[in-house]
Amino acid sequence: MQFILSGFTQSKGFRVFTFEGVAVDRPRTRTIFTVGADLALIRRYGIQIQELPLLCRALLDGLDDGEAAHALIFTEDKMRTCANDRAAAKDAAAAKRRPPRKPPAGNLGAAWRVQGGGEIALAATAPATGVPAFQTNNHKI
Repeated sequence: MQFILSGFTQSKGFRVFTFEGVAVDRPRTRTIFTVGADLALIRRYGIQIQELPLLCRALLDGLDDGEAAHALIFTEDKMRTCANDRAAAKDAAAAKRRPPRKPPAGNLGAAWRVQGGGEIALAATAPATGVPAFQTNNHKI
């Protein structure tokens, strides 16, 4: 059976969602189902109000085809299970995530920079003449 959200009402701290159940083998036959959720409990378990229609539909999807209950309550036990599942998924995602990169050190490039402001005298000698090919002291290249 497929469930289509047709609306909701709110009364006395409960939000009651109305679904139409459409049987796969009889598409013209629609059955009305209602699922109520206590708004005080969703705050206690950290469930956002935007998640409620999907959670209520999941509750209806879990029904057996032969069950005749058309008015259901999203109980505290189901909310607790939902909150625990969400916390476990969040922990699993955090464990999968790569650790953050280390911030760059303050001495970036210190391996090739001159320490103390002194000059480096690099000299490469030409093989035949023995004369330096370049020098950094005199800026000859």
